[in-house]
Amino acid sequence: MVHQHYKLVEAFSAVENIVLGLSRKELLQIYDRIDNREGKAKGFRHCGLKESAAHAKKMCDRYGFQFEANKIVSEMSIAEKQTLEIIKALFRGVDTLILDEPTAVLTPQETQHLFDVVRAMKKDGKTVVIITHKLNEVLEISDRVVIMRKGEYIGEVSTEEANEASLAEMMVGKKIDLNIHRSDLKTTGDRLVVTGLSVKNKEGGYAVEDVNFTLHGSEILGIAGVSGSGQKELLSAIAGLEKDKTGSIVFHNPKKDRPITFFHKNIYQIRQLSKEGKLHWKDGSKCDLANIKNKELVEKVNNEEIIFYDDEIMDITNKLPLEIRDLGIKLSFVPEDRLGMGLVGSMDLVDNMLLRSYRKGKGSMLHKEKSKALAEKVVKELDVKTPNINTPVRKLSGGNIQKILVGRELSSSPKILMVAYPVRGLDINSSYLIYHLLDEQKKKGTAILYVGEDLDAMIAITDRILVLCDGKVTGIVDSRSVSKEQVGLLMSKGKSKSI
Repeated sequence: MVHQHYKLVEAFSAVENIVLGLSRKELLQIYDRIDNREGKAKGFRHCGLKESAAHAKKMCDRYGFQFEANKIVSEMSIAEKQTLEIIKALFRGVDTLILDEPTAVLTPQETQHLFDVVRAMKKDGKTVVIITHKLNEVLEISDRVVIMRKGEYIGEVSTEEANEASLAEMMVGKKIDLNIHRSDLKTTGDRLVVTGLSVKNKEGGYAVEDVNFTLHGSEILGIAGVSGSGQKELLSAIAGLEKDKTGSIVFHNPKKDRPITFFHKNIYQIRQLSKEGKLHWKDGSKCDLANIKNKELVEKVNNEEIIFYDDEIMDITNKLPLEIRDLGIKLSFVPEDRLGMGLVGSMDLVDNMLLRSYRKGKGSMLHKEKSKALAEKVVKELDVKTPNINTPVRKLSGGNIQKILVGRELSSSPKILMVAYPVRGLDINSSYLIYHLLDEQKKKGTAILYVGEDLDAMIAITDRILVLCDGKVTGIVDSRSVSKEQVGLLMSKGKSKSI
């Protein structure tokens, strides 16, 4: 089995991983099989790394792999690691190969190469089982399809007699609309301007290097790239979670022609904004607060008589998450790591909803009424499968945990929403519900950064796509006119094609 998370020794070379754990006797038997010899040759025979690499190369040539025996695993791309896992299995003579979500981290070009290998294995008499949620790939590569729902066997169909709609209906239990609806792009000005952003990794190199883009209100900007290309670090840097970074992150707070409030501004800050010429009276005249006493100022603010002249421009480059929140910036983040960063597994739904709002309470007592109501709303609207709202979230399935996280982050009506793999682990029906919710947020003026692994879905839901390769931007394209293959080429630009 080739697991979704690969089981390789990062410090070893490709050939060292291939022969790891094999005895001399087993290696000689493998050599005979690859050489098509009926019996073993007499006398002493070498079976070191050099001989193993040569025989692995013979086998790779048979299936169309490119092979670099001495390349270290830690220096390989995700696609190269997956290829090595398959080579390792074939080298040992497997007749049945199970691939778990094999295309989740591959570009379209790499996916097609994998499918060519699978077809060659089938021709060679091998059995291949592919676990995937991508229906178009199921129809392209399989002979038969087994459908499961909530852990139960639903049925089996011949691929020739199936289509995406029929498979989806079997998976969900009812007919569903497989079209992702993308509303027209009507941007409402700049919301986030990122300039020259670089983020260091633990090894001292760059996880993200010199990234530049502008995100607009009422826009969904996709971030595409194979796994490990810097998507996680980019979102974390914007959220204030990365310390070792350079460049500029500027937030344009949509305040133009809106009344100022005491929600995130105090009297001193309001007077300072007035001095800087950033406020005006309701009738349009310049706001001068020099001769107005605090009591009168409070009354005028409460009566919504003092108006912002323009959007606020805030540099959040070196701000921590709490500092960003205290500035009045409504930024929501659905991270890739649901339980590590997004939710607390030992806490129930109500307390996890409370994580975003408990600091707003007065005094030392926590009031859970609003959090309880929000938990019940999320469970109902997103169809979360849970015994009750007092169940610890770690006891729920990954898909239901994701629904809780997405529901909580959307509840704050954010100005900027960042989502990383928001439909990972969800059934088709729930996935399309999330796509609909993202489009609804876009209509409300929210600026959205979307990281996903399904390029078809990304092209369908986003307005533009920023492509990353090894932490660098290789292009920003219009989703309405670009093809999946063009995005795939940008994702692999400059990357090694061999293993």
